[in-house]
Amino acid sequence: MSSIEPERYSVRYKVAEAARLAGVSASTLRLWESQGLVVPSRSETGHRQYSAEDVARLKRISWFRAERGLNPAAIREALETEEGGANGLDNGEQSASSDIGRRFRSLRHAAGKTLEQVAADMGMTSSTLSTLERTSQGVSFKTLHDLADYYGTTVSRLSGEEREDFPALVRSGEWRAWPATTPGVTVQLLAEGRTMMDCHRFVLAPGAASEGAYRHEGEEFIHVLAGRLELVLDSDQFFDLLPGDSLYFESRRYHSWRNRHDGETVLLWINTPPTF
Repeated sequence: MSSIEPERYSVRYKVAEAARLAGVSASTLRLWESQGLVVPSRSETGHRQYSAEDVARLKRISWFRAERGLNPAAIREALETEEGGANGLDNGEQSASSDIGRRFRSLRHAAGKTLEQVAADMGMTSSTLSTLERTSQGVSFKTLHDLADYYGTTVSRLSGEEREDFPALVRSGEWRAWPATTPGVTVQLLAEGRTMMDCHRFVLAPGAASEGAYRHEGEEFIHVLAGRLELVLDSDQFFDLLPGDSLYFESRRYHSWRNRHDGETVLLWINTPPTF
């Protein structure tokens, strides 16, 4: 969201208002939402709220449908092409940045659940979940893990880490990264494909943290390349890890972490099997 256009994004329209502005019916907006073409935010009482950006998107959807006769899949592709160009990204980059949000939305639809139902189950607001599904951003590392677990999958799978066309050799500085879902946390892939290990390079900005403890199956290995990491196991075992330090632990133990360095902390982090 641009910091120089706060007024544009502060406006919120109810479903009837947004439908009128887009020149369609309210039921059509709900249909487009079920098809993943637009995901409005929700008020605290659960009512749909459309931003000015959402309304502009609705108008484009309406135009693509009426003037070009496109089906939902073709409309979605056309919108992504436009948005990728507007952001200075090629189609591959734009798709990678938003895939995980769309995949979460698809899993929710497949489960037959509403935003409100999943948000209530997860103890989060529906607007936060909506933002994640639309932008692949805005949640903590713990929430990202817990949502994947809720749907019976892993973050690695949702991030496309198990793709088939992975390179065996990954050169220094050419690491593909997860979508930037969590502020201050960059996860780079040191190996891809259907491996027995998740091999990651974590880059944590000052103050970056998991924002809660999580657990899963498997075992983990952490090696600090630079900076300083505080890691807590089962809420009562504290580790202050410095450059060159390593830690090995069972993933089923609740673990949380934060960067205690005033600069970036860089980690080699391995999970086996790939259960995160």
